[in-house]
Amino acid sequence: MQKNYQQQTLGILGGGQLGRMLIQSAIDYNLEVHILDPDPNAPCKYLSNNFVNGDLKDFDAVYNFGKNCDVISIEIEHVNTEALLRLEEEGKKVFPQPHIIALIQDKRSQKQFYLDQGIPTSPFILTENKEEVKRNAEFLPAVNKLGKEGYDGRGVQMMRNADDLEKAFDAPGLLEKLIDFDKELAVIVSRNEAGEVKSFPSVECAFHPEHNLVEFLFSPANISPEVDAKARELAEEVIQKLDMVGLLAVEMFLTKDGELLVNEIAPRPHNSGHHTIEANYTSQFEQHLRSIMGMPLGDTALLCPAAMVNLLGEDGFTGEAIVEGMDEALKEKGVYLHLYGKKITKPFRKMGHVTILADEPSQLKEKAERIKELIKIKA
Repeated sequence: MQKNYQQQTLGILGGGQLGRMLIQSAIDYNLEVHILDPDPNAPCKYLSNNFVNGDLKDFDAVYNFGKNCDVISIEIEHVNTEALLRLEEEGKKVFPQPHIIALIQDKRSQKQFYLDQGIPTSPFILTENKEEVKRNAEFLPAVNKLGKEGYDGRGVQMMRNADDLEKAFDAPGLLEKLIDFDKELAVIVSRNEAGEVKSFPSVECAFHPEHNLVEFLFSPANISPEVDAKARELAEEVIQKLDMVGLLAVEMFLTKDGELLVNEIAPRPHNSGHHTIEANYTSQFEQHLRSIMGMPLGDTALLCPAAMVNLLGEDGFTGEAIVEGMDEALKEKGVYLHLYGKKITKPFRKMGHVTILADEPSQLKEKAERIKELIKIKA
């Protein structure tokens, strides 16, 4: 039976850079994309077929927006899931499913899910307030995470010893054992309504030392084929146990003992998959669209080794963004710039990314470091 995807309206909650890149893929399929975002000047404003300015956490704003769409998805998980549940009950296709978004919104329920489903993860203790964190001093060193509302490094802090306990979050959260890992890996995996599942090759993430944001990403990860296969199997197990339709980013620790532990998951396109636009047969954004629109999933194989550099606003600069070093960077073979349409820069704000392709993985680190030093976003 032939499906006409072009007759379906896709609504996306969130109009940031992920939504922007989703629209760029959707254009190839003539999909009509509607966007809801609280920022009247969101990056998606002028790219979407219909842009609605509204609060993603407000029931009425989400419900009324969704009523005019056939398929509803997200580019950020901090949304009103009650409205999405109502829309789902009324026959709208909502992917990922609202109950899964709600589970992932709370890191406490997310960790409990891993435990209940036998998915390997670091040991943890659920805490209700600051006092409970203090009473578990013997569990340190650990990471203290807020249950809800943490994002891009916010709501996460290290608790190395008893001196750190005073800064504990005074809200429901968890203490997670600090893992002495060898590498941080991520696997993007997708699943469609027919139950077809495909994962992308594992990538290696290098984080900014201060701001808990991915600074560099390398694909393929510098691991054995056996570890890559195991990481991909683990990501596929997670999406299947969730019974989720859509795209899922699975962040993992590879321990010094060679064990893989699931750290966190995100039910949407993710920073760890940006390189796929140039480096893989199918990008993560196209795969997200394929999975939620009922299309066959695309080939995830890597075309060539790649690195991704996040372009963050330079420290000490706030105002209208100026990009320095762009021309020099673009003269280089295999360098692809993606700016996110954000007019105003702030210190460490994600303003864009650069994908770097190379013939050999060994060439990537030096090239990525050089490009990072070349392109600066100031005001």
